[in-house]
Amino acid sequence: MAGLRLGPLLRYTDGSSATVWVETSRPCTAEVRCADGAGGTARTFQIAGHHYALVPVTGLTAGTSTTYEVLLDDTRVWPLPGSPFPPSAIHAPGPDGALRVAFGSCRWASPPAGGDDPVGPDALDALATRLAADPEGERPHVLLLLGDQVYADETSDATQHWLAARRDLKEPPGSGVADYEEYTHLYYESWLDPRIRWLLSTVPSFMIFDDHDVIDDWNTSAAWLDDMRSTGWWQERLLSGLMSYWVHQHLGNLSPRELAADPVYEQVRSLPDGTDVLRTFTARADADPATARWSYRRDFGRVRLVMVDSRAARVLAEEDRSMLDPGEEAWLREQVLDSPGAYDHLLLGTSLPWLLPHLVHDAEGWNAALCRGERGARWARLSEKVRRAADLEHWSAFPDSFAGLAELIAEAGSGPDAPATVCVLSGDVHHAYIAEPSWRSGPGPGARVVQLVCSPVHNSVPLSMRLAFRAGWSGAARGFGRLLARHGRLSRSPVGWRKTGGPWFGNQLMTLTLRGRSARLRLEHAKARTGTGPRLSTLLDTELAP
Repeated sequence: MAGLRLGPLLRYTDGSSATVWVETSRPCTAEVRCADGAGGTARTFQIAGHHYALVPVTGLTAGTSTTYEVLLDDTRVWPLPGSPFPPSAIHAPGPDGALRVAFGSCRWASPPAGGDDPVGPDALDALATRLAADPEGERPHVLLLLGDQVYADETSDATQHWLAARRDLKEPPGSGVADYEEYTHLYYESWLDPRIRWLLSTVPSFMIFDDHDVIDDWNTSAAWLDDMRSTGWWQERLLSGLMSYWVHQHLGNLSPRELAADPVYEQVRSLPDGTDVLRTFTARADADPATARWSYRRDFGRVRLVMVDSRAARVLAEEDRSMLDPGEEAWLREQVLDSPGAYDHLLLGTSLPWLLPHLVHDAEGWNAALCRGERGARWARLSEKVRRAADLEHWSAFPDSFAGLAELIAEAGSGPDAPATVCVLSGDVHHAYIAEPSWRSGPGPGARVVQLVCSPVHNSVPLSMRLAFRAGWSGAARGFGRLLARHGRLSRSPVGWRKTGGPWFGNQLMTLTLRGRSARLRLEHAKARTGTGPRLSTLLDTELAP
């Protein structure tokens, strides 16, 4: 009899359909059966000895909610027997009403049940606790996970013990994961946490990778990539990371229409074993990033989300560095500018912040110029070492891309059909803040533009980094940054910006509530509480657009 190994995860939803992802113990037919008569079935597909299904659910009614159960070969496997949680439900959004979008990034694996948590309470655990206690209360309509859903290079003690039973951890890649099977273990560790499992079964989620989903500072530079490719373990780590991302995260980002048109998904499902097809696809994507697109767009009524791949689509040649390759850049522009006036709010999801503390921004631009040879070969060699040691690889380390995004935001946010807000949603830097740009030439866009950074969901930042991030916004730091910019012969940035909130540290989530042309932002911090699980405490509740 087939069993449920992982899931269900409620992924894509609209007013009439949804998708539900599961991993099963053997080949079978997975079924989602809703209380209101909606539902769907799918046959599992196989990757590297594991069996998965993405079940399309049809017949939903916009603006309503319905509970559901999961069956494998007609045997009910969800809800779990004796579950303390309310029934999982699909909330089909209606055309009107508020849209609540919760987001964050960087979720390190939770400790075993009852174990001490070295990085404090998990913000997603806290969200699940609140929703389970009041199933009819306010809830996010969408959960955006902006990178580092798993940590392939920073594994827990329990995972390292498991890895040591498979291979010698003294050999590369050491305590990091090496292959697809080890990646699946990371997902079990992260998504089998009982509260997280229930939360992901009842709140629709959309995801994008960041570096730790593969390795810290993934695709920092051409020299970095050459060094990785010279090792004996990198290729298997990368292909396994992309394969597991495709299975566990990417498929659920796609609409049923996009899934039906995806040739790789069609081939994988048509074969008894889709491993070779998927491996060939990811190898091609590694050799030529333009052959794959991990970015995607979702429209929620009058709210448009464009989630941007700011890792795998990079151009790394020093003379032509770009955060996005030409095809990806053209795609982003097309999605943002499609049907002017069709949305009231534009959400740009990019795992890496666009606007950083001023000193960090100037240091990254200076470093990029020196690595390019602006001050000669000796400075270039030294600067490459500095780039890797200090993680200088955000949007500001790709100056042309930084300016291009500023130009695109200004264009999207201007004119009679401009949205009320343009919100750049990011994570990565293990703290939260709000920054607002101003354009140096012209009046700038009519929309309110904000950079919203929320990280981590469950991780930590050392005291030295906290102090550095605080100092990076100071006037003295800005002055030092200008000296670096002059030394690097940098062009003046097309925008200036100021920090209007934060920095805040700790495990946290941001939530945007969007209704008509109004927008409100809430930041909540996870607090430990004995007995009933962690709770969320509000640090900020502010209006972005009236």
